Amino acid sequence: MAELHPVCAPLAFLLGTWQGTGAGIYPTIEDFSYIEEASFAHVGKPFVAYGQKTRDADTGLPLHAEAGYLRPQGDGRVELVLVQPSGIVELLEGTVEGSTVQLASTAVLGTASAKPVTATERRIWLDGDVLRSSVAMAAVGRELQHHVVSEMYRLS
Repeated sequence: MAELHPVCAPLAFLLGTWQGTGAGIYPTIEDFSYIEEASFAHVGKPFVAYGQKTRDADTGLPLHAEAGYLRPQGDGRVELVLVQPSGIVELLEGTVEGSTVQLASTAVLGTASAKPVTATERRIWLDGDVLRSSVAMAAVGRELQHHVVSEMYRLS
């Protein structure tokens, strides 16, 4: 495997494959539980590749997926370019401090058939051996609010 690019060192705590459970809420849908798997990988370039997928906790059916790249900029700044098969693209900027990545959208774009999402915020943090993640979303005419939270454990 390639050596980790030096600018990616602050993100090294994310590297690997993680799996766990989560819960979601939003005013326009029923509350739900899910199983999540996320992976963070590198190839020696100045970015960390990210992939995520979720399944319904009761039925095992696929729910959501997303893929993108964390792009550290130095001085604790980081960008995330993210695409979803639902037709949504998120561009986020934020910080990495210690074992926490905090991001807010600078743009959210959607295809003609995608639900209207106007803003997102994401937080990923390592709490002991648990990787926690939360997402807030402004969508379908609602203001920015909590949407999902998960906790995962490292598989590899």
